[in-house]
Amino acid sequence: MNDAERLARTRYFTIVGVNMLTVAGAVLGLLIAGRAQATEHTILGGALILASLYAMAVVPRALARRWRTPKQP
Repeated sequence: MNDAERLARTRYFTIVGVNMLTVAGAVLGLLIAGRAQATEHTILGGALILASLYAMAVVPRALARRWRTPKQP
């Protein structure tokens, strides 16, 4: 395996890891909101869910765009 393949594999696993972390954040937000006794905890859980969903949509796409292979002339 050459360096380019190793770099591509590392970048792929980074993107997958980011996806898994954002899903874990959304699940944590659901747990907080679902078990909340006070309104503040429900709001905190909802904010965590929304932030995780936003990060899930934006961060992997931004990483893929940043690491895109440049066009060959």
